[in-house]
Amino acid sequence: MNKRLMDDFKRSFNKVAEEAHRVGVAKGWWEESRNDGELIALIHSELSEALEALRHGDPPDDKVPEFRGAETEMADAIIRIMDMGVARGWRIAEALVAKMAFNETRPHRHGGKRF
Repeated sequence: MNKRLMDDFKRSFNKVAEEAHRVGVAKGWWEESRNDGELIALIHSELSEALEALRHGDPPDDKVPEFRGAETEMADAIIRIMDMGVARGWRIAEALVAKMAFNETRPHRHGGKRF
């Protein structure tokens, strides 16, 4: 794993995450405390919307038509993950890089898993 690339990624991810959270706060999504279950359900809902876009042929997104529906819903899930991570003080970027490094050590298909 390229250390410089990963360090650059972490810095960039964290800056974008701070911006995602700033926008969420500015738009009123943090006026009241939010519980982890609600936030995770909202992340899950974005992934479900990506699945529905794919089920319907993945047409252009209705809000950002230069991208497919699945692309924008995946982006929404990442934005929600970033927002939650900043709000909770979690080190998502660092965990992602560490998990990728760990995954490099795993056996092919993690020992024979089908999916």
